[in-house]
Amino acid sequence: MKKSLLMISMMLVFAIILAGCATTRDLEKVQAEGQQTSAKAEQALKEAQQAKAAAEEATIKAADAAIRAENAAKMAEERAQAAEERANAAEEKAKKADALFERSMKK
Repeated sequence: MKKSLLMISMMLVFAIILAGCATTRDLEKVQAEGQQTSAKAEQALKEAQQAKAAAEEATIKAADAAIRAENAAKMAEERAQAAEERANAAEEKAKKADALFERSMKK
């Protein structure tokens, strides 16, 4: 009786041990999941690098646009100043012409 009880308990322990061990199929499944995760991580890294490159390019373009806008504003200011100077010169000429006209009328 003791031998049969010992034998049954040993068989039960052996069955539990075998059930708890990972099979080749389980190991392959875990390895496949690891490879999928690795592939997803590589894809995410590539996408992040592409996004970074696009952001850097957009930053450069924005800086160029800001410089062009600043130059355009300076040119517009210079043109406005030149137009104001021409208007002042024309006004002075008109005053001189009026003064000459008044002098000629007095004579």
